[in-house]
Amino acid sequence: VNQILLLLLVLTVCAILYNKVHQVPLALKNETVDLESPEEMEEEIPVVICAAAGRMGAAVAAISSIYSNTEANVLFYIVGMKTTIPHIRKWIENSKLKEIKFKVVEFNPMVLKGKIRQDASRPELLQPLNFVRFYLPLLIQKHEKVIYLDDDVIVQGDIQELYDTKLAPGHAAAFSDDCDLPSTHEMIRSVGMQNTYMGFLDYRKQAIRDLGISPSTCSFNPGVIVANMTEWKHQRITKQLEKWMQRNVEENLYSSTLGGGVATSPMLIVFHGKYSSINPMWHIRHLGWSPDARYSEQFLQEAKLLHWNGRYKPWDYPSVHTDLWENWFIPDPSGKFKLTRPDS
Repeated sequence: VNQILLLLLVLTVCAILYNKVHQVPLALKNETVDLESPEEMEEEIPVVICAAAGRMGAAVAAISSIYSNTEANVLFYIVGMKTTIPHIRKWIENSKLKEIKFKVVEFNPMVLKGKIRQDASRPELLQPLNFVRFYLPLLIQKHEKVIYLDDDVIVQGDIQELYDTKLAPGHAAAFSDDCDLPSTHEMIRSVGMQNTYMGFLDYRKQAIRDLGISPSTCSFNPGVIVANMTEWKHQRITKQLEKWMQRNVEENLYSSTLGGGVATSPMLIVFHGKYSSINPMWHIRHLGWSPDARYSEQFLQEAKLLHWNGRYKPWDYPSVHTDLWENWFIPDPSGKFKLTRPDS
């Protein structure tokens, strides 16, 4: 009996020692997993960009530039129409962009019914995807902070810097002021661009005068937006924008013949005095306003984001600074999208 008890005691001690020895690596393994999985802890940066028919190459170049210049955990929300979504998905999945994290979101143009006044001067500005920025909370559900970018941009800096833009309490969005960068003033004067509310709203209309906004107030450009979704929903920004769209249909308060866009004007009204500012170098614009007016190469190299807003796009001809755009362009595997060049 004593021998049996002694044997059981020895076996018990051995079992305890065995467990202690083998628990150490297990504990270390768990700690190692926690330490070596920063991606699970890393904040996701949602970037919304549209892929419109006829200019998908723009979205591809923009995405390529963002992805190539950051180590951040970027999630691209690529918004398109039902008929164009298969094309952009195939383009991404059959190119070097297949490594990006992305979601394709279908935009339903029926939400715009009765809210857009037909304007023959620049019909391209009335395309449904131009108004995607009005509906960010309906398209993006789970994020507190979102970046929206027009498709005709190239990002040369780390998108994390733009995402880190501070929004003041109570502000639903941050934009770039059209008067914020002295280096662009000469460009504005040379091509006759507008950078005040007078250039976007019709001050002959009583509804505009009743706003009490000075016509000399500096405008802002909504082609680059850092948005707070909680504030956006709390302030019912989308409903406010829709209200002014409907009033424009009835009263013609603004048109594309003024500031060159119908998506900017309602935002100027709704966000007047209630937005934060984006670092000027994160939105160098007007590259598409003239086929001749150019910035200095040194200035453009220092820029974090370039925007070809205007008629003259870098995938068409004529246009300026196309080399900076083509650095990031990825040819369409299907061959449907082609660059327009002098020799093409």
